[in-house]
Amino acid sequence: MEIDRARVARARVLAVGAGGIGCELLKTLALHGFENITTMDLDTIDVSNLNRQFLFRKRHVGMSKAEVARESVMKFQPRATIDATRANVKEARFDKEYFKSFDVVLNGLDNLEARRHVNRLCLAAEVPLVESGTTGYKGQVTVHERRTCACFECTEKPTPKSYPICTLRDTPDKPIHCVVYAKELLFSKLFGDVNTESDLDEQEAIEAGAFRRNEGETGTDFAERVFAYVFGSKIEGLLLKDDMWKSRAKPTPLTTSGVGLDGAFTETLPDAKSARRAHGLLDTHAVWNTSECAKVFVSATARLIERERPVTFDKDDDDAMEFVTAVSNLRSANYGIPAQSLFDAKGMAGNIVHAVATTNAIVSGLIVIEALKIIHNQMDKTRYTFVLEHPSNGRFLQPLSKEDPNPKCSVCSNARVELVCNTNKFTKGDLIKKVLKGRLSVHAPSVMFGSSQIHETGDDLDEDEVEHYEALDKRTLSALPGGGVVNGTILAVDDFSQEFTFELMVTHREEWDEENDPDGFIIRGEDVKASEAVAEEATETEAAGAKDDDEVLLMDDEIEITDVKRAREDDDDAKASKKQRA
Repeated sequence: MEIDRARVARARVLAVGAGGIGCELLKTLALHGFENITTMDLDTIDVSNLNRQFLFRKRHVGMSKAEVARESVMKFQPRATIDATRANVKEARFDKEYFKSFDVVLNGLDNLEARRHVNRLCLAAEVPLVESGTTGYKGQVTVHERRTCACFECTEKPTPKSYPICTLRDTPDKPIHCVVYAKELLFSKLFGDVNTESDLDEQEAIEAGAFRRNEGETGTDFAERVFAYVFGSKIEGLLLKDDMWKSRAKPTPLTTSGVGLDGAFTETLPDAKSARRAHGLLDTHAVWNTSECAKVFVSATARLIERERPVTFDKDDDDAMEFVTAVSNLRSANYGIPAQSLFDAKGMAGNIVHAVATTNAIVSGLIVIEALKIIHNQMDKTRYTFVLEHPSNGRFLQPLSKEDPNPKCSVCSNARVELVCNTNKFTKGDLIKKVLKGRLSVHAPSVMFGSSQIHETGDDLDEDEVEHYEALDKRTLSALPGGGVVNGTILAVDDFSQEFTFELMVTHREEWDEENDPDGFIIRGEDVKASEAVAEEATETEAAGAKDDDEVLLMDDEIEITDVKRAREDDDDAKASKKQRA
């Protein structure tokens, strides 16, 4: 392809994400002659980024990734015009009209929810999108355009692994169970929204006031009291349930005296910037002993409890991550499970697979190749490329023709989505939080039930409207006004911020197996299948859902290889194109 350098220089490019892929991408765009670039990232630079994000130096730690990336690139490409925006791409100001101002959007994001949001806005604005991701030595680049080919959401993506509440709360047997308990249950209960119901709100905890801070109580006194209940009294109560331990090893309660918390609590370095540092624990790869975990737990809890609630967990928040590590290891001590280092616990809590800089560089180059085709109006020549070794021919770049739009895609084909749940137990709040915002990544949902509005989102709502919708959150679906949402009910869902509308059909199912379906609901497309069949078809492994600090690989190795082979067999020009692909 002959490159029109003037066209490249004029092209308006939005690069979302300035992390592992984003740094390499911005550098590669500038070196290829792109002179009109906007880079956007909400994150700041952490020391852990420096081993693979080469536009950053130690002096930049704590500064905006987007702004420092721009500054670094401008030093070797001063002709470029780079607009650096430190912001969340889901902010209302970045709407359809904003996206329309670009010729192509290039994604280097680190989470599925944001990717879906960008995909929907690109569809609404009819702007081509180049998606990408890496995990370790593997990566991918895919191209998407409205009506021309499949959108990012035409292919089902792996959902996060869920665990039964009873396992997390009472009978953990793996390190991941302890990490998830610490992050999703105890952290949320102690520091999250006080009005949100918790699975830790058991009768004995409520009666003991275990998680309620008393008036005038210091942070450390509160933390020690929580410790005594969670790792001591609660475990002692579980030991009274003989049936629970017939086929399991019994847990061991911890005591404050046994872990060195029976005297006056002190920190070696009280002015240190995080809980572990306050106790001289500097090695992130070291596994803390039980006494050290207890001290970190008290210090982290005392620090976090002074913040304004709700506090949202962030793996890059030192006190939050150290709290999770300490709680996880104390639970492990209760149940005889191997303890984890801060480094390993962070990997579990953040679902991290650590990145390889070379993979990021390869993927960023592939992104720019597809972007060049797009701005030269050669969308027909764009393709998917997967970075992994083919088992039979040893090639590391696997090309694949773009897929056609999926007629059953709820995003680009307006297909109906099915929610299977027990409508007598599943609440409207569950529908909004777990299904629409959680599983389907709807940013600002509005829901119509017949002619009734049962949920609406927006800053222009009156106070009584907000109170009305919040009151409905506690009702089960079957108890909603207008006869209730029951088996066969169709809800109209709309997200004005994403210009995304679809129908949600509700199917009632009375009995649920918590082991097999811990979420208490199933999401299916228009082609209704048993949940077991869906699981078999998806074939994505848990690792495929993993992410590093900056990138995500969303496709399974086996699927990639199979699809590439099939595409070659079906292509009449396969033989002629082999040399080009190599």
